[in-house]
Amino acid sequence: MSTRGNPSAWSTGGDRRTVVEEARMPALEQLLHGTALGDEDAFARLYDEAAPRVYGLCLRVLRDPAQAEEVAQEVLVEVWRTATRFDPARGSAGAWLSTIAHRRAVDRVRSVQASGDRERRAARPEPEYDAVAEAAAVRLEHRQVRRCLSTLTELQRQAVTLAYYGGHTYRQVASLLGAAVPTVKSRIRDGLLKLRDCLEVAR
Repeated sequence: MSTRGNPSAWSTGGDRRTVVEEARMPALEQLLHGTALGDEDAFARLYDEAAPRVYGLCLRVLRDPAQAEEVAQEVLVEVWRTATRFDPARGSAGAWLSTIAHRRAVDRVRSVQASGDRERRAARPEPEYDAVAEAAAVRLEHRQVRRCLSTLTELQRQAVTLAYYGGHTYRQVASLLGAAVPTVKSRIRDGLLKLRDCLEVAR
């Protein structure tokens, strides 16, 4: 909603100004705000908007489609879990999402490099404890995600995996699973809720 031609929208004090500012908030920021409030529909729409951007950024850093898909899934789960940390005063929602995706992708590159370095240093008597600890933490997180995925129902797991790892839309997932689109949307939302709860317990 625009205030152009309606100066009275700004004349009734702070509360009215806040309402107008929220109405003028870019769509991605609105969806992220809704996600922070626990609105599952807002997160579903945010996923559709953000997934291609997140995957593309991860792919540019990693240059490996399989790893980019895995990291993009981790990013979107993190967004669902930490949306309350987004502060529009510090930057746009797109920049916030890109920062998370870039950090995750760079962490994966470092983990892969650390793994290669350990193999080359295998003959040395003194292990690199810092590198070992970092790699162990990454492996633990991946195991936690896989373990939590195993707690979902078969349809939830298939739907979430196709959406996140495969980058498919709701309609495409529905076609692949032979299910109705509303059913797929419901299963993905339910699966994400269970996945977030499981990961929070595992932390």
